[in-house]
Amino acid sequence: MVASTSSRWCDGKVKRREGKATGQGLLCGAAVTEYGKHGITPGIGGEASGYFIFTVPEGDIAYVKWVVRAISVPGLNSGVWEVVGGTGKLKGLQGAGTLHIKTVSQTDRDFILEGELVPATAEGTK
Repeated sequence: MVASTSSRWCDGKVKRREGKATGQGLLCGAAVTEYGKHGITPGIGGEASGYFIFTVPEGDIAYVKWVVRAISVPGLNSGVWEVVGGTGKLKGLQGAGTLHIKTVSQTDRDFILEGELVPATAEGTK
């Protein structure tokens, strides 16, 4: 799945981006809001972390935490993600995997999430 986002504001420490999830899976087609603390210096390295809030068309929400470690080799910004909560039909959703960040433009990013999502049971429990 790819969460394509565009910057909306930044206070120098926290960035907010909004976009849409594409590809395949339970969260594809969802609106995505990313809140991230970005401490990456291009060509040098650093770390970044944050949360994705995926809102599916029915209004249910999945909360996904992510962490990235950048190294000095351009294009190798990768890390991990994990589901940390959900509402409605996404309550009890489990999942984790790897995350790669592709810079599309000065303000736009594609967050490429690979891994597994395990749907919640009918009762919304794990």
